[in-house]
Amino acid sequence: SAVYHRLRADVLACRCRPGEKLLIGSLAKNFAVSAVAVREALSRLVADGLVVVEDQRGFRVSALSLSDLKDVTHTRIELECLALRRSIARGDDAWRAALRRAWEDLDAAPHLVPGEDRHHENWSLMHGRFHEALVSACGLDWLLRFRKTLFEQSERYRRLGLAVMRTRANAGRDTRGEHLRIYQAAMRHDAEA
Repeated sequence: SAVYHRLRADVLACRCRPGEKLLIGSLAKNFAVSAVAVREALSRLVADGLVVVEDQRGFRVSALSLSDLKDVTHTRIELECLALRRSIARGDDAWRAALRRAWEDLDAAPHLVPGEDRHHENWSLMHGRFHEALVSACGLDWLLRFRKTLFEQSERYRRLGLAVMRTRANAGRDTRGEHLRIYQAAMRHDAEA
């Protein structure tokens, strides 16, 4: 499990680059574990869609592409909006309190690493928790599982593309303001907003 979680974090943060070959022997040595443990972790990452296995060629980090980004984004929008609408309709005082804490944690987290084109790791963690809190009252476990998978896949693109996005039209994007408006609309139970 420890190898799985560390490798998963490395893939999501793009420390293991898309398409990169993952050598079982090298990983076993780096993590000071058996090759069996690495193979099991990689197999779990295949099931998550973060790693692919090629017959007789081993494991690679799943590739990224513009068509996949569009597919992940559009599918995530559909599922996340459905889950959010359900959560807003079903959310109670406990949901609102959890959402308030998640927003406060996100808002307090340092956003970008100074001098680098990447989000601070704590901000990324709080960002995921905020979006999870938004949909936590949805009431449909399968929907939440699919949403989580899509969120994680989109995280790879977000992290990899941050440098490009900061230098293009999105350079003036108000990420905090966007999340604040989502939070405020959810707290008002305003699904349309």
